[in-house]
Amino acid sequence: MAESAACPAFQLGGARYDQGSFFGRLRHFIAIIDPSTLFVSEKHLKESIKLLDDYKHGSLPPGVSDLQLWEAQKIKQAIIHPDTGEKIFMPFRMSGYVPFGTPIVIGLLLPNQTVLSTIIWQWLNQSHNACVNYANRNATKPTPTSKFLQGYVGAVTSAVSIAVGLNVLIQKANKLSPATRMIIQRLVPFPAVASANICNVGLMRHNELSEGIDVMDHNGNVVGSSKIAARHAITETAFTRVVLPMPIFVLPPIIMSYLERLRFLQCNRRLLLPIHSVVCLVTFGLSLPVAISLFPQMSQIEVSCLEPEIAMATDCKVVTYNKGL
Repeated sequence: MAESAACPAFQLGGARYDQGSFFGRLRHFIAIIDPSTLFVSEKHLKESIKLLDDYKHGSLPPGVSDLQLWEAQKIKQAIIHPDTGEKIFMPFRMSGYVPFGTPIVIGLLLPNQTVLSTIIWQWLNQSHNACVNYANRNATKPTPTSKFLQGYVGAVTSAVSIAVGLNVLIQKANKLSPATRMIIQRLVPFPAVASANICNVGLMRHNELSEGIDVMDHNGNVVGSSKIAARHAITETAFTRVVLPMPIFVLPPIIMSYLERLRFLQCNRRLLLPIHSVVCLVTFGLSLPVAISLFPQMSQIEVSCLEPEIAMATDCKVVTYNKGL
């Protein structure tokens, strides 16, 4: 009874938690990236989709609770692409971002990187990011494969160039002590990944700036395409992509530089890699929902800030657009 009272009435396609507050968005995205959905069976997925279809057509079996409907929608949203209706390949789902991305993060943060290892880990990271971006793209408008390749090549090139360039500069800095040089070298992945993420978002979604994105009224009806809304959406997404790697690539090096000085770990060097892995996993798992919760996925903007033709097409003062993840 208490569980039912705490669960809001189900809304098909709606959000279970308040998207107007950061805490509500945080709870929403924690559910979206829940790794347990990676283990949902094909049978369970079909049952969840059927339950939602029954609700949509008003033929819901008796005794189905709002909580069951919310769980069914969570499973469908985690596995099925909303535009194509197809299953997203497991490593490229948002729920798989942390489990499949953590080994790459660990590799990026390993000490004493060579130029070759830096290139390999940065390439793997941007390859994974590009595939996640493509798998979770807004597919309402077709995106040429050339745009995806441009974003991929641009992201890899910027990440590798910055990482290698900074490593070379650090190695030539003779005034730095070996310990200081190692700490700074461990922080190199952050500016490399952050700049590559901005490049990736800008190139992958460049067509939105020229074509605009759909904006909707309070009833969900599309009132037009706006280039201004597209600029807002891309800016918010790019900012999120800078915030996301900040704790992931800054905190573990600082934490590990402290832990490595402990006598216990100095006597048990074999434990360094497992502890390093756990630190990266925890940091990544906490950072992802916080970063993507900074802005609502369905953002709002005043009509007066948009193109004149949008204002002429609706009486609403505020319209909604899909920012993307």
